Amino acid sequence: MSKIPVDLLMGWDIVVVDDEPDSLEVARYILDFYGANVYTATNGKEGLDLVEEVRPRFVISDLSMPIMDGWEFLSNLKSTGYMRDIPVIALTAHAMKGDRERAIAVGFHNYLTKPLTAHTFMDELLVLLLDIPQLSEYLTI
Repeated sequence: MSKIPVDLLMGWDIVVVDDEPDSLEVARYILDFYGANVYTATNGKEGLDLVEEVRPRFVISDLSMPIMDGWEFLSNLKSTGYMRDIPVIALTAHAMKGDRERAIAVGFHNYLTKPLTAHTFMDELLVLLLDIPQLSEYLTI
């Protein structure tokens, strides 16, 4: 891993929503390593319930999931007053041309592609977090 301080996300509550166990495990392991309290859900409906309960600093959400996909999850989240301003980063294995722009256009703060790997995940995530004003002010690198 890079030279990111291991306490970078100390005490941050983060929700990760993904129906793939491997992606959830990689995200959980790495975010936990950097001090975060990680909560996971396997579909958007569970994710909404968790976000309401936890009120995380940010959310990482897969786009393609059963029951409620990431697009509907974001739409529901953005329509709920106090949850509207929680940053959400899209996560998908279907990285097609224009997908990033589409995701940002509907309200995702940015976009990560799968597969998540321990080698690159935190570096890629940190770049995205630094671009979100309400989060970057709390990051000390």
